[in-house]
Amino acid sequence: MKTDTEVRHVTPAGSNIFLDLGFAPKEAKQLHAAAQREIRISLALKEQLMKALADWIEEKQLKQAEAAEILMVSRPRVSDLVNRKTHLFTIDTLVGMLSRIGREVNFTIE
Repeated sequence: MKTDTEVRHVTPAGSNIFLDLGFAPKEAKQLHAAAQREIRISLALKEQLMKALADWIEEKQLKQAEAAEILMVSRPRVSDLVNRKTHLFTIDTLVGMLSRIGREVNFTIE
């Protein structure tokens, strides 16, 4: 059995994928706005969590290798953290790292 790997359509970055999926323009605009809002919220949460971890590393004056051992990740992963590469981390991963250093994470739902 042959796997179909042909690319038929690619939505350009920044475009509204909901239009490409066939939603009516008004609904596509609403769905796109809601998705963008969720992305902004997720990025803001990740940035806060990463800042807390980076601040801890700086406060303890740890080398990346030392922080990696404590956080139970690789040294390059700590570099990604310190350089705020949010796209490489999930919120769960960041919360787990904070837990390993004894920091409690609380979210407020409004």
